[in-house]
Amino acid sequence: MNEETAVIRVLADYYAAFSTLDVQAVLSYFHEPSVLIGPQGVLAAPTYAVLTTVFTPAMEGLRAKGFGRSELSVRNLKSLSATATLVTGVAVRYRVDGQEFERVGVTYVLYKADTRWKIAVLIIHDANEVALDE
Repeated sequence: MNEETAVIRVLADYYAAFSTLDVQAVLSYFHEPSVLIGPQGVLAAPTYAVLTTVFTPAMEGLRAKGFGRSELSVRNLKSLSATATLVTGVAVRYRVDGQEFERVGVTYVLYKADTRWKIAVLIIHDANEVALDE
């Protein structure tokens, strides 16, 4: 499996885990430390305990909206080095009944820690702002 395929597989597995709305299921997909950037600001998360404080209310909010699952539509993937890859795309969120209810722009920087790719940076942004300049 080449590195691009490995990165896409990690993100697909992350989205499957996220769709369970179980915070513990998603933590191992993140590097320690990691950085989250979104409309609320920037959060440096040195440990999984800090990530838990962010993901728990976010997942509860999605559960309250009738969230069923989400999928990543990858728009761009760019290897930055042997240990860093940049991925931009759109997270498409669906309700339990299968109806789409939200699209969120996402940018990830994955870092290859030992032999496994992990999310080091997650940026949430407008779904229309996903293009990378070549």
